[in-house]
Amino acid sequence: MTSSLLFNLTTCAYLVSTLCFFVHLASRNARAGAAGSYTAYAGLLVQTAAIIFRWKESYDLGMGHAPLSNLYESVVFFAWTIIVIFAFVDLKFRYRIIGAFVVPFALLGMAWAQLELSTRIEPLVPALQSNWLLYHVVTCFLGYAAFAVACGVSIMYLIATRAGQGKEESRVGMLAMFPPTRLLDDINYKAIMIGFPLLTLGIITGAAWANYAWGTYWSWDPKETWSLIVWFVYAAFLHARMTRGWVGRRAAWLSITGFVSTIFCYLGVNLLLSGLHSYGG
Repeated sequence: MTSSLLFNLTTCAYLVSTLCFFVHLASRNARAGAAGSYTAYAGLLVQTAAIIFRWKESYDLGMGHAPLSNLYESVVFFAWTIIVIFAFVDLKFRYRIIGAFVVPFALLGMAWAQLELSTRIEPLVPALQSNWLLYHVVTCFLGYAAFAVACGVSIMYLIATRAGQGKEESRVGMLAMFPPTRLLDDINYKAIMIGFPLLTLGIITGAAWANYAWGTYWSWDPKETWSLIVWFVYAAFLHARMTRGWVGRRAAWLSITGFVSTIFCYLGVNLLLSGLHSYGG
């Protein structure tokens, strides 16, 4: 049994889960929704085993580092964190329909990693040879995953409130399956309340790591700059929510904007711009 095989099985599980959720969305079949959740949980367990196997494989090759060091490993870990956060939301609120708007993020990440990225285990470059790697990556990606869930429920909110469908009693078809708009707005807020301090910790640990690796806490590298932009977007969300009472569609649009900024910070900067973090690509 190898990590590559387990990651392939994970991708298949998330594909089946996504299809089940889409069937649930289209047909309102409760069994399809339950199958989507349970398949996602199974995929999460398999992926957890795969990450552990890959970690062991790095030791077998004499490298001995956590599987968080390159773009392939980070995308795989991002997908894992998305399903972890989704599982908490799914178990707490029991609205299976949310999976149709969140699990596809994990599926796209896994599919891209398995089909397009190099799966080779490579030695750590000098800048990555630090325990700060684990602290920084874990906090950042748990924050990113919370933002992914917030984005998914924000899309649901915008769909549910289109054309005057915001009132639960007036919904028809698949919209009748959606959680109440107030709950969607609340999940959006709570997910960002979880993600924002994690992102803050990620930036702080990243600064400490930068000082260890390069002798400076902040150098206005493109990655650092975009991390700060993402931080300000979500800080603006929380400030507007707490002081100006921003809820509903404005909050949903700001949440989606924040996640788009997050994805550009994560992938766009690595793939399109050069800087101290170019090794991530």
